[in-house]
Amino acid sequence: MIGEKGRTSDSGAKVLRVLIALRGHVLTGLSNGELSKHLGESPSTVNRCLNTLIESGLAIKLDSGRYAHSVMMLQIATAYTNEMSRAQSRIDEITQRVLAGSQ
Repeated sequence: MIGEKGRTSDSGAKVLRVLIALRGHVLTGLSNGELSKHLGESPSTVNRCLNTLIESGLAIKLDSGRYAHSVMMLQIATAYTNEMSRAQSRIDEITQRVLAGSQ
């Protein structure tokens, strides 16, 4: 369960579990049945979660009828990667300055 009991939304947690379950399936997607089996949820529950994710722009239904993360979700992941890269570059720069000053 995500968070403390009574302080979270069960339906929100289910939506997030579906979003997480889509990880690693951007090109091929997963079917409603696969998600349902993997998560131990009914197909109708998974369908409601998928509809929520699609409406929010975080998932898409592929031409094959399977579901995957949307471009927006990939943009979020890319933004995170870029931010971490910038942070690492800054850390490397400071480290180099510290090392140069200790010689």
